[in-house]
Amino acid sequence: MTTIKLKGNPVHTNGEPPAAGQKAPGFTLVDSDLKERSLKEFAGKRKLIATVPSLDTQVCSLSAKKFNDAAKQHPEVMVIFVSADLPFAQKRVCGVENLQNIITLSMVRSKKFAEDLGLLIMDGPLQGVIARSVFVLDGDDKILYREIVEEITQEPGYEKALAALLG
Repeated sequence: MTTIKLKGNPVHTNGEPPAAGQKAPGFTLVDSDLKERSLKEFAGKRKLIATVPSLDTQVCSLSAKKFNDAAKQHPEVMVIFVSADLPFAQKRVCGVENLQNIITLSMVRSKKFAEDLGLLIMDGPLQGVIARSVFVLDGDDKILYREIVEEITQEPGYEKALAALLG
């Protein structure tokens, strides 16, 4: 169990996220066209996987914009955002915010991804959604960088994550 905070109040996740050096767990999630997508589809590419409670919030949307801008400048990498939002909401946010360089995936059909990462929030107002984090994976899905954002309402460390992604 990992303790993080929501507006200063402790909340807990279901486990310990994998560390740098470990292989990332696979996933099957749903894209904005309601198609299932898996980690295997992105084999051979460096990937940044950002998890957010809801893309439809100010901090999550801001993170998506910043990583979208980086992805626009570096088409050789993949930027994937995972949230508990319905795919329709993700698609709407991407349209409104002009997020064309990231892939959004939803946990609408299963929370297994959040559980496997140890990031499923188990208590508090956001119980049942995924905590804010950033993972950078190499082409073989080995974790190069990991950040579990301690305070859900704060942004991740963009510079460190992007340095790991582009390094």
